[in-house]
Amino acid sequence: MESIRDLLELIPYTTALPVWVQAILPPAVSAVILFLFVAVLAMFAIWLERKVAAHMQDRLGPMYVGGWHGWAQSIADTIKLLLKEDIVPAAADKALFKAAPAIVFIPSFAAFVVLPFGISSIVADLNIGVLYLFAVASLTVVGILMAGWASNNKYSLFGGMRSAAQIVSYEIPAALSVMPVIIIVGSLSMQQIVRAQTGGIQNWFVFRNPFTFLAFFLYFICSLAEVNRTPFDIPEAESELVAGYHTEYSGMRFAFFFLAEYSNMFLVAGIATTLFLGGWSQVLPAQWVPKQLIPGPILFFLKALSLVFVQIWLRWTLPRLRVDQLMYLCWKVMLPLALVLVLGAGLLAVW
Repeated sequence: MESIRDLLELIPYTTALPVWVQAILPPAVSAVILFLFVAVLAMFAIWLERKVAAHMQDRLGPMYVGGWHGWAQSIADTIKLLLKEDIVPAAADKALFKAAPAIVFIPSFAAFVVLPFGISSIVADLNIGVLYLFAVASLTVVGILMAGWASNNKYSLFGGMRSAAQIVSYEIPAALSVMPVIIIVGSLSMQQIVRAQTGGIQNWFVFRNPFTFLAFFLYFICSLAEVNRTPFDIPEAESELVAGYHTEYSGMRFAFFFLAEYSNMFLVAGIATTLFLGGWSQVLPAQWVPKQLIPGPILFFLKALSLVFVQIWLRWTLPRLRVDQLMYLCWKVMLPLALVLVLGAGLLAVW
């Protein structure tokens, strides 16, 4: 927010505006910039998934729209969805049906506020940044439940209930898996966590000690369940539930579910990058390269997008888990392991 405010002060006559306009302008500009970024990012991620899936299946994927490797295919699909008819089932709860896509997207959009893309490329560096992330992200399940119930479709309802059980369950080991990092840093600020890893790859928390090393993989697995990605995609299981909680949606409302899903993919990858992979800090040790050669935001995007690529890769590699297997993995494997890692990191910090 401070960087946006400084930028606005450079614009002539900004300080002559009414006080209430000066108060609203920085958040409004930040929201517009962030929304455009998330929209472009989602379209790129959809294109990337289609290309990765195609090449893994010995196909080419989109090749013609826009020229080079069909880079504009996602733009064309977005325009198509904007022009499609918005159909609301006659037996649906119309108010909740229409509100659900926005409620699913808003939490993922709000979580980007505390994601540190660079030294000064952050909307708000909250001193409770990690807590804010988990609190806001947990609201997504409300919109998913609304979509499943309001559609008055049994497949949508099954998908919504599955997603609620899955997200609520995996939030616990996911939150515990970041505790070793918080114990070491002693702060919930995302920027403070990145600063604690500056100086090269040897200072990243993923390589700091065995507990943070295992915590990274534990968080990444839990994040797959949080965003309904394979092998934890049972809320949208096409072979069982048609499309899950968004079966009855069309047009722009359907597009909002896709926007939320792919922005969530980048969000959890960005959180993993911040907490374990050094965030915007450089890769090479400081004694080799005293100055950071690659700008922080570019490094952050490269690290986060590499994790997004792994998420896409796993979709076409692993089979889908059954519901009982998913719950067994959470409560009898992930949760005990997360508690052991928290205990181990605490004892190591005291020692």
